[in-house]
Amino acid sequence: MSKTLVGVLLFCTQVFYAQDYFFKKYHPFQSKIPSPEAYLGYPIGAHHTRHDRIVDYLEMLSVVSDRASLINYGRTHEGRRLVMLVISSPENMEALPEIKERHLAYTRPNASLAPDPELPVFVNLAYNVHGNEPSSSEAALLTAYTLTASNNPEILNYLNNAVILVDPTINPDGRDRHTHWANMYQGNPLVIDPQDAEHNEYWPGGRTNHYWFDLNRDWLLAINPESRGKLNWYHEWYPNVVTDFHEMGTQSTYFFEPMKINGSLNPIMPRENYEDLNNLFGEYYSKALDSIGSLYFTKEVFDGTYPGYGSSYPDLQGGLGLLFEQASSRGHKQKTAFGEITFPFTIRNQYTSSITTLKAAVENKDYLYQYQQDFFKSAIRNAEKSKIKGYRFGDAYDKNRLKAFIDKLLIHKIEVYKADNGEYVVPTSQPQYRMVQTVFETYDKYRDSVYYDASAWSVANFYNIKYRPVNTLKRGDQISGTDNLVKVQPIQRSEYAYLIDWDDYNAPAVLNQLQSEGLVVSASFKPFTAVVAGVSKTFNYGTLMVPVSLQKKSPDEIFALLGQAQKKFQVPMYAVETGYNLQGIDLGSGFISPLNNTKVAMLIGTGVRPYEAGEVWHLLDTRVGMPITKIPMRNFNRVNFDKYNTLVMVSGNYSLTDKQQTVVKDWVKKGNTLITIGTASEWIIKKKWVKEKLIESKADSTKATVRQPYVDARENLGKESVGGIIARTDLDISHPLGFGYRNPTLPVYKNNTVWLAPSQNEYATVAKYSSDPHIDGFITKRNLEEFLKPAASLIVSPMGSGRVVMFADNPNFRGSWYGTNRLFLNALFLGQKINIPKRN
Repeated sequence: MSKTLVGVLLFCTQVFYAQDYFFKKYHPFQSKIPSPEAYLGYPIGAHHTRHDRIVDYLEMLSVVSDRASLINYGRTHEGRRLVMLVISSPENMEALPEIKERHLAYTRPNASLAPDPELPVFVNLAYNVHGNEPSSSEAALLTAYTLTASNNPEILNYLNNAVILVDPTINPDGRDRHTHWANMYQGNPLVIDPQDAEHNEYWPGGRTNHYWFDLNRDWLLAINPESRGKLNWYHEWYPNVVTDFHEMGTQSTYFFEPMKINGSLNPIMPRENYEDLNNLFGEYYSKALDSIGSLYFTKEVFDGTYPGYGSSYPDLQGGLGLLFEQASSRGHKQKTAFGEITFPFTIRNQYTSSITTLKAAVENKDYLYQYQQDFFKSAIRNAEKSKIKGYRFGDAYDKNRLKAFIDKLLIHKIEVYKADNGEYVVPTSQPQYRMVQTVFETYDKYRDSVYYDASAWSVANFYNIKYRPVNTLKRGDQISGTDNLVKVQPIQRSEYAYLIDWDDYNAPAVLNQLQSEGLVVSASFKPFTAVVAGVSKTFNYGTLMVPVSLQKKSPDEIFALLGQAQKKFQVPMYAVETGYNLQGIDLGSGFISPLNNTKVAMLIGTGVRPYEAGEVWHLLDTRVGMPITKIPMRNFNRVNFDKYNTLVMVSGNYSLTDKQQTVVKDWVKKGNTLITIGTASEWIIKKKWVKEKLIESKADSTKATVRQPYVDARENLGKESVGGIIARTDLDISHPLGFGYRNPTLPVYKNNTVWLAPSQNEYATVAKYSSDPHIDGFITKRNLEEFLKPAASLIVSPMGSGRVVMFADNPNFRGSWYGTNRLFLNALFLGQKINIPKRN
C-alpha cells in the first residue's frame, strides 16, 4: 500500500460531510473509505481532476472496499489507462463469475430461461467520451464513493440487486487536454465572463482523442484503441443499461431521453426500446431532477438514429442506451441567461442521474432481462422471416482491405464463414442479425429529415466491398480471426527488377517504406502483361517497379528490404528477369516513371476542421507510417513551404490574407501539389485560385414564396443540409488518382453541400456522381436532382506547373473509409505526375 494511501486512511478517521451538496441523502458513510475530497485534497468541483488521479482514486477504492474491483480494458493512443470499476455487494462480488454467466445466458437465443428474480441487473455507468465535457467524470468519482462507502438502505439495495460497472473516463487523452486548460486559466476569484480564456479552449480543444477523433462516433467504426477496447469489454459483459453522459451549450439546461422520434422508417431496433423503455426511465429522471430544482427537456434535438453512439450501440445489443446532456460551465463558473452556472452544479445533475439510473434499473430488472432475452430471440425470428439468408462478398485484388472489413465484422461478433472462389458469407440467422443489417442494408425512406449526425452507415460501402444478398446459404469454415487471412507468396530474388501490385490497400505504405530506405521506385501509368515465374500475369495501372541495377544498394540489400516490407504489409510482389513484356508497355517505357519522395505538410489550427485534419494525420501515422508536418496557422508567415512538395488543406473557414494566398499559389505554380477537401475546395474556387466553378442554386424570382409556420423553420431549413449520405460515383480508373481500382463504380461519403461543377477540361474530372447516385441516407429531392446528380466529386485543376486536387467529399471520413482512402493516397504519392492535358 502506498504512503499516500496510508496517509489518506489515517486522515479519514471521521465521515466527511463537506460535500453534502451532492450526497446528503445517502448517509451514513463508512469512515474507512476516503471521500474524493479527502483523497484529492480539494472538494469535487473546485478544480478539474486529472485522469491519472481519477484512476488512482478508483484503484484505492478497489483496495480498501470489498464492494469493488478495478479492471483494465485498454490504453489510449497516448498510453493512458482505460479502466472499469466493478461494484456490487460483497456477496455478489464473491460470486461474480457465476452471476455473470447467468446474466450472459439471456443473450443466447436458444436458451430457455425461467425468470431469475435473484439475478442482479448489469448497469454500465459510462462517462466523459468528449474530453471537454468534464462534469461526468467528477460525478463518476462521487458515484463510486457513494456505492463503496454508503450504508444507506437505498444504496445497499442497489448493491444487492445490481452489478455496477463504472467507466470514469472514456476519452482520457481529450479529458487531460481540457483539464490542463481549465485549471491553467482558473482565476481566484473565479471569472464568470464567457469571454475569459478559461471558457474558450484553443484549437483543437479537448473534445476529441489524440488524433482528433470523436469517440462518440466510433462505436460502430472501431478505429481507435479506446473504442476497440470498449467493444471487446462490451461483448464480454452485455450490460442491461448503459449511460452516456455529455455536456452541451452553456445557455441550455439538461437533456435526458426519450429522444426525437427514430429517423428510420422501419428502424432495426425494437420499438419497445425507444418508446417504452425510454419513457419508463424518463419518468424516474424527471422526478429526481424535480426534487433538486433542475430544469430539463426531452424529445428534442438529439436522435439515436446513428448506431455508433455510446447511447445507441447498446440498443443494438439487447440493452438500453441512455443519453444525458448537461449545460456546460466550460470551466468553473460562467454567466448565462439563467444566471450563473457552476461546475459543482453541472456535476450534481450528472451524479443525480447516475444514482437514478440504478434506481430505475433495479426496480425494473425483471423487465430488462425479459427484454434482453426477447431481443436476441427476435433477431433469429426476424432473420428467418426474411428472404435474404446471407450476404456474400469478396475481393480478388485487395486482400488487405478485405481483411480490414472482416476485422470490423468480427469485433461486433458477427459470424463470418468462408465460401467458395475465395469469397466469404455472412448468414443473417445469427444473434447479431441487427448488426448484419447495419453493415449491409441501405435505405432511402425516412420518417424524419433532420439528423443530429449521419443518416447513412452501411459499413460495407465504407470499405468499397462488392457484396450481394443470397437466398440460399452455403458456408465453409467459420472465421475466428484475421491473422491468417492474407497470405502472399514470398518474393523471389531477381537481378533485374521487382513488381509490386498497387491494387492492395497497403501498397502506399510499402512505397513509403522503400523510399525511406533510399530505393528509387517507379510507377506504371499503363497496364501491361509480364512473365512471372514462367506464367503470364497482367499488372494494373499504378504497378510499382523497382529496378535492381540502377539503385545505390546491392541486389542483396534490395531483396532484403523488399522482403521486410512484404512481411510487414503482406502485399504481393514479383521478381521479373526481363524488361520485355508480353503485352502493353515494357519496363523501360516512358509510361513507367520514377516517383519523388512525398514531403507533405498540412495546415492546422484556428479555422481548420480538426476532425478532418486528424483523419489525415491518423491515416499517415497508423497505416502508411509516413510523417506529416502539421503547420499551425499562427506560424504560417514563418514557414518555408519549399521544404514540401505536397500541401493538404482540409475543410475549414480559412482566413488567409492576400499575401498568404499568394505564397501558396506561387508555391503550387512551381510544380507542387495542393490537395483540398470539402469546404477548402469550395473556398479556393470562390477565391479564384483555379478556373473551376461551383453549382449554385437556380433561384426562380417568378415563383411565389409559400408562407410557412414560424415554428417549423428549424426543421424545414435543417433538412436542406446533407448530414451524411453515401453516393455512387463514376471513377476514371485510368487517371493516376484512380489507380488501384478495378471497378469504376465507387461509393463516397458526402456530409456537406460542396457542389463542384465538372471541369471544362475533359480530362480533369476524375470522379463524377452517377446518373443514379443515391445509395444510402437522407437527401432532399432538390439536393439530389439540382446539385448531386450534375456535380463532380473529384477534380484536378492546373496551376502553373503544379496542380490542385479538389475533393468535394472527405475520402478519409472518421478513419473508416478504406474504399476512398486510396484516392487521397494517390493524390499524395502520384499527384506529382499529374499533368492535365490541354488543347492548343
